[in-house]
Amino acid sequence: MRALLTAGALSLAFTLFLTPLFIRLFTRLGWGQFIRDDGPQSHHVKRGTPTMGGIIFILGSLFGYFAATLLFSSERPTASGLLVLGMMVGLGLVGFVDDFLKTRKRQSLGLGGWAKVLGQVVIAAAFALLALQFPSDEGVTPANTKISFIRDLPLDFMVFGTVVGIVLYVVWICLITVAASNGVNVTDGLDGLAGGASILAIGSFVIIGFWQFNQSKFSPNLNPSDAYRAYDVRDPLDIAIVATAIVGGLIGFLWWNTNPAKIYMGDTGSLALGGALAALAIVSHTELLVILIGGLFVMETGSVIVQRAYFKLTRGKRIFLMSPIHHHFELKGWAEVTIVVRFWIIGGLFVAAGVGAFYFEWLQR
Repeated sequence: MRALLTAGALSLAFTLFLTPLFIRLFTRLGWGQFIRDDGPQSHHVKRGTPTMGGIIFILGSLFGYFAATLLFSSERPTASGLLVLGMMVGLGLVGFVDDFLKTRKRQSLGLGGWAKVLGQVVIAAAFALLALQFPSDEGVTPANTKISFIRDLPLDFMVFGTVVGIVLYVVWICLITVAASNGVNVTDGLDGLAGGASILAIGSFVIIGFWQFNQSKFSPNLNPSDAYRAYDVRDPLDIAIVATAIVGGLIGFLWWNTNPAKIYMGDTGSLALGGALAALAIVSHTELLVILIGGLFVMETGSVIVQRAYFKLTRGKRIFLMSPIHHHFELKGWAEVTIVVRFWIIGGLFVAAGVGAFYFEWLQR
């Protein structure tokens, strides 16, 4: 518990107090935001605001996690925790390349769409293969080849054979990762929107991880009569610690990222957060539940898909004034702060439903 609280506190302090230094550094380096010409006209005043702020809360999360686990000898970095942070850093690097090319080319387009997806797939595939390694003393690895909802389902890719099963499992993990990282990326269009929504979504894994730890099949304090309710998760407490470190770093960063934002997270931050969200779902065996927990990101991504499909089918007609859907409400005259707060509320309701479903399943068992 001490490591849990310390990780969040140190990460928050890092981003809250050091972000102004990074803002000055990024301004000096010329890492400024570029704005699409076809976007809302009100966004043009944001041109030049420092970007790549994801670097700050990635570093803050790493600092909070490692400092907390090293300060308390009872808690050491685990395979699950390191894998989540590795996914976060890996996709953050993909986003950094994209952001850096934007600032270098002085335009809003960095990596091409397929190049960005390729980078995401490479990181996700490496994560998937590593997550099947590092068994605990009980023989439990951070992930397995079963599809999970609130716990593992009977659906196992290995029924297709070892080679085909592993390939299908890797494809599945890549699909989750690409969807989650692009979902957060699409949502990152208004000051503080993606950051606040990510605090809520990733924060749910603090609760889930800590609950799984308390109900772990390997916990000496578990009542034998409740063994059928327990979870086969390798490092549930460390999952909660990692999630706390990320949330703490995001809260400190959000202080400077709310309207009017002094710095943006960029693709460096949004891809990293989506990767962390996907990794947390995979190692906590809640892969399908993340669709509900990240419902706001699903809604934002869905609006883009629906808009493009309708545009092609009707040869130029649109459902929304602009997608993603937060821009639709901007063009309808809603204030940016109003949209952000209302979308945070929607995101919070999705998270509450996801955590509620998680707890209700335990009660039913």
